[in-house]
Amino acid sequence: MTENPPDQPTGFARIQGYLRNLESAPGVYRMLDAESRVLYVGKARNLKARVSNYARPGNHSPRIARMISETASMMFLTTRTETEALLLEQNLIKQLKPRYNVLLRDDKSFPNILVSREHAFPQIKKHRGAKKEKGDYYGPFASAGAVNRTLNQLQKVFLLRNCSDSQFESRTRPCLLYQIKRCSAPCVGYISEVDYDASVSDAADFLAGKTTRIQEALASDMAEAAEAMEYERAAGLRDRIRALTQVQTAQGINPRGVADADVIALHIEGGQACVQVFFIRGHQNWGNHDFYPRISGEEDATEVMEAFVGQFYSDREPPKMLLLSHGLEDQELMAEALGEKAGRKVEINVPQRGEKAELVGHALRNAKESLARRMAETATQTKLMQGIAEAFDLDEPPTRIEVYDNSHIQGEHAVGAMIVAGPEGFEKGQYRKFNIKGDSLTPGDDFGMMKEVLTRRFSRLLKEDPDRATGQWPDLLLIDGGAGQVSAVMEILQELGVDDIPTVGVAKGIDRDQGKEEFYRPGQSAFALPRNDPILYFIQRMRDEAHRFVIGAHRAKRSKAIGATPIDDVPGVGAARKRALLAHFGSAKAVSRANLADLKAVEGISDAMAETIYGFFHERG
Repeated sequence: MTENPPDQPTGFARIQGYLRNLESAPGVYRMLDAESRVLYVGKARNLKARVSNYARPGNHSPRIARMISETASMMFLTTRTETEALLLEQNLIKQLKPRYNVLLRDDKSFPNILVSREHAFPQIKKHRGAKKEKGDYYGPFASAGAVNRTLNQLQKVFLLRNCSDSQFESRTRPCLLYQIKRCSAPCVGYISEVDYDASVSDAADFLAGKTTRIQEALASDMAEAAEAMEYERAAGLRDRIRALTQVQTAQGINPRGVADADVIALHIEGGQACVQVFFIRGHQNWGNHDFYPRISGEEDATEVMEAFVGQFYSDREPPKMLLLSHGLEDQELMAEALGEKAGRKVEINVPQRGEKAELVGHALRNAKESLARRMAETATQTKLMQGIAEAFDLDEPPTRIEVYDNSHIQGEHAVGAMIVAGPEGFEKGQYRKFNIKGDSLTPGDDFGMMKEVLTRRFSRLLKEDPDRATGQWPDLLLIDGGAGQVSAVMEILQELGVDDIPTVGVAKGIDRDQGKEEFYRPGQSAFALPRNDPILYFIQRMRDEAHRFVIGAHRAKRSKAIGATPIDDVPGVGAARKRALLAHFGSAKAVSRANLADLKAVEGISDAMAETIYGFFHERG
């Protein structure tokens, strides 16, 4: 790490000192403060020329001037091309989150629809994450809701199965989905492999935007069925056509001239920004999502849009076309970088007329409306934070409130959870769950579980951020409990050397009735807030959110434990081999009883692996 000795200057003079040894080559630079924290990451076609701009007092914006004044050292990395520099810059920004960069804060992944190809009768399902499973992926969709709606209608139209392979193999009669005309029941032979493959091909065509042929074919089949007086079959085909039409109607936007594109619109107002992204695939709208990048309010739209595009696609595959509301500083360079990443051409346009301009205009209206709602919510949230400070005698409104809760059933499957609230509401990306590991805990020991959770949480903070410079330290802790619980929590924190974080216990109060909560602070008498106080409602919402999150984590842990089988403990048996074994034998018990020859006959199980599995179940003492 490049560091600056204490007696060296900061700001312009310090930056000037780097110019002598800099190359006139493309690369990435980092500006650091006196504590070696990264202030800014940038890229340049010519590092020496770019840094020389920072070394001269001149027409710098207030934001850049502040950044220069805080710069105590710099780091440089040259690259072969400016394209490489751009890709590296965006990765470093996402990794380091520098204070003076425009930063995309919501880094969520988007779901896809997967038509699995690992079975003779392919399954259609929602998929999120790495595309490791064999099959055809369609997406991204903007939300799980958008995927679920589309899957629901696709089941009505194409009657494809969504059950797991093990469920498929174990069925002896059709499930409820067949009864309600959502599946063609391939599991019990009600449809041939050839006819099912035809339905899969039709579904793939629909997801690729080839809907006209499918609608014409269904209409023709319906007419033939009606003419042959097969009225029940004709009614079923009519329902499938109606379902297909509902999919297209629900999407709202179905552009004819744009097959695959992301439509990205930016609106900046009041020092805040909203970016709206619409996903267009196969001439269909697969939903939209809004983002609120961190800005200072001094950046222009070009800078914000360029930062967003670079960071958004740093770990996502871009479509063939991006339609933007604002141009980039160097659109050709960004298109080249995204094309290099995707392995094909990527086109970037700022349309001025026609259907593409209408799509951008629609996205821009959404961005304006979303930002207006966000600003109204932020104003309300700011008042709530001020109210929290007044209610609990804090020096200033908190910027990070952490709420803790535990969940278990008689001590089993114990989970602790932390949720975070701040000036912008619930910060779900900051939520954490803790699998309780303490073997010596008495079942149901809530205090012991809380002690483990807080010890792990603050030990990590002390290790990773002892100077409290990252904003990850809470300004207020809310604990479910009364005076005893608060006193115990304070003891835990004091043991760790953390004794300056305000802690408040929230107890149900008289008759454990919501609205009669009592609040406990160390060394002070309990008190209550008026029943109709907005601050009380806000605290109840935070407590309920913590409870919702921890219950979800507990149920997931319990379900995983219930669904676990002895196969999970066999060395070398992962998800794919487990599926193959269960599909072949029907149950984990049957696998454990199988002889060596039968294990070797399973597709995907080598002779050596078969011997490992057999030995696991039959040679243990």
